[in-house]
Amino acid sequence: MSLLRVSELVAGYAADLPIVRGVSLALGQGEILVLLGPNGAGKSTLLKALAGVAAAFAGDVFLGEKSIRGAPAHALSALGMGFVPQTGNIFTTLSVEENLRIGGHLLAGGMRERLERAYAQFPDLARQRRRPGSALSGGQRQMLAIARALMSEPRLLLLDEPSAGLSPIASRDLFADVRRIAQGGVAVLMVEQNARAALCVADRGLVMVNGQIAHGGAAGELAADPALGRAYLGIAT
Repeated sequence: MSLLRVSELVAGYAADLPIVRGVSLALGQGEILVLLGPNGAGKSTLLKALAGVAAAFAGDVFLGEKSIRGAPAHALSALGMGFVPQTGNIFTTLSVEENLRIGGHLLAGGMRERLERAYAQFPDLARQRRRPGSALSGGQRQMLAIARALMSEPRLLLLDEPSAGLSPIASRDLFADVRRIAQGGVAVLMVEQNARAALCVADRGLVMVNGQIAHGGAAGELAADPALGRAYLGIAT
């Protein structure tokens, strides 16, 4: 059974002008599904609607057996969803460890153990644990944002453009981290503009155009389709 099931979701910021128009998808435990497509296609709005940040006007969304369409963000976190927005995803005036503690505050007990797991998974954060978020590089900030989301031990992780603004090396390391997270059993739904790199770590991909799913399939098949790459994914052939 799928961990996340979305059926005919309509979402956006005004009911009479929806951005996401009838999207359906499914995601299993430990699977990485990447959302691709041109700017303005509705990818980030879809993620925000699932995370309780944008309005969902119609359709169904289930996390496991629980209907979650329209649930507030704090309730979704308690149900096992982690969301990392593209910007504003850490507290820059707080230290690395303070950010992590905030990310894990909803769970009772085990804070020290979860901190140690985060530092083991992201050793660079362990070396920076007392530094403020403002002193981190772009790659380190994204690493911290993801680690903070994992502090609540989510079953599902939503990532909005995690490699935006990162160097090629930082992007490579970030995608390797995403793969390891999925191998640990967390389902990952990721919006990305770096289509080639994202498809290298994803299991499947969906291409959104004008608020709807236009194409979908195994990641390798999408990456190897020259017409699709030229038309929608920015992959030169």
